[in-house]
Amino acid sequence: MIPPLPLYRAAQVRAMDELAIATLAVPAHELMTRAGRAAWELLRARWPAARRIGVVCGPGNNGGDGFVVARFAREAGHEVCVFAPPGMHPRTDAARQALADWRAAGGRVVAFDGVLPEMDVWVDALYGTGLTRPPSEAAQGMIERINASRKPVLALDVPSGIDADTGHAAGAAVQATLTLSFIAAKCGLYTGMARDFDGEVLLHDLDLPADMFAAMTPAARLVVPGGLRRWLAPRHANAHKGEHGHVLCIGGEAGMGGAVRLCAEGALRTGVGLASVATRTSGVAALVAARPEAMTHAVEDAAALAPLLERATVLAVGPGLGQGAWGRSLLQAALDSGKPLVLDADALNLIVQSPRPLPQAILTPHPGEAARLLGIDNAAVQADRYAAAEALVQRYRAVVVLKGAGTIVAGPGQVPAVIGAGNPGMATGGMGDVLSGVIAALHAQGLSAFEAAVAGALLHSAAGDAAARIGGQRGLLPSDLFPHLRRMANPE
Repeated sequence: MIPPLPLYRAAQVRAMDELAIATLAVPAHELMTRAGRAAWELLRARWPAARRIGVVCGPGNNGGDGFVVARFAREAGHEVCVFAPPGMHPRTDAARQALADWRAAGGRVVAFDGVLPEMDVWVDALYGTGLTRPPSEAAQGMIERINASRKPVLALDVPSGIDADTGHAAGAAVQATLTLSFIAAKCGLYTGMARDFDGEVLLHDLDLPADMFAAMTPAARLVVPGGLRRWLAPRHANAHKGEHGHVLCIGGEAGMGGAVRLCAEGALRTGVGLASVATRTSGVAALVAARPEAMTHAVEDAAALAPLLERATVLAVGPGLGQGAWGRSLLQAALDSGKPLVLDADALNLIVQSPRPLPQAILTPHPGEAARLLGIDNAAVQADRYAAAEALVQRYRAVVVLKGAGTIVAGPGQVPAVIGAGNPGMATGGMGDVLSGVIAALHAQGLSAFEAAVAGALLHSAAGDAAARIGGQRGLLPSDLFPHLRRMANPE
């Protein structure tokens, strides 16, 4: 079983670096040499046929790492060209030493004049973890030329232009093929815009002791499909359906019955003992025909919903609910029931109109819904997805699943989880309805709200990846996930 990967903010990693220097008496230049050597060995292994190596270096320690890579590549007999913004001068002692070593080995640094030559591989060492602004004009020009070359790029620590904490790019950013992160994994590499730029992400601890930073609390944790067994243990032989919970899916306004059907089947395929559906009378026959295992009830008002609420373990409210009087009345009855809730889609849009603390709820907004829940715009949510998720937790006192590339799950008193699975093919109508059912099913089977949200989002994303591997991302349907949900809900 693969354990979660701790993720840290840039300031935490800098503190780790300083601690290593102070406690282990490892000079900063030695750490830089280790980073450069690790990067060079990775480059040589990944692109063994490369002979012309281009390295772009900035003024910080990231640039120093680049000078070390350049020196190792030159010593190995490769043609190496190092470029820097005009007037660049290293700012740290370690970077100055790395530059001096590069020059002593016969290397030189060329000031960028708007043109970069043809190379087999580029090494991006312009900016490290400290960038929180758009790149300078010269650096932006270098980034644009590297991206236009369409050659492989190895980014050191973080692709230049990407904020290491948020994953946001305020201007141009390097399109990396491979990113090698040093000492510890950075939060920003696993969510938001960074997912478009960092390519494959690997980590090298620079041979520092694994327990050295044990006292430092991660800012987040990355969970991957190999860890699903943590939440999905095999059932005992004498199990019965009453032990596995009862999910009631509420939604399916006229013309939107498919949404609540997807929710119910998501719950069933994730192993809930019983799944019921409360929907419009007009949708009952179609739903019974399509999925007879879901106990479907015609519910035209809150009074008819009451007996169903009593029998349910967890309520999944929102898929196809609509924002009319019917949806409002059913949502209000669900909120007043005191039952654990998973709220999605129109349930979230209705909550915006009457905000209230929801300590019994799991909210599953996409960025647009999150923006409405917070009273900000979509761009602000995406600029710092961690901050947006935390703001939602604080405002609604609920567990929050902020969907998107690198879904973030946050909750009161919890270290956020980042979902290390999922693909762009899942950006289609109905995927969120399935997710609501999956999370509700795991919550009904005994996982806490936070655990159900993390495990459900991970299981859903992993199933989406499995489905995409078979038929591709484009054209992926929410219902394509169902056979994979069943299989992955029973990890070996």
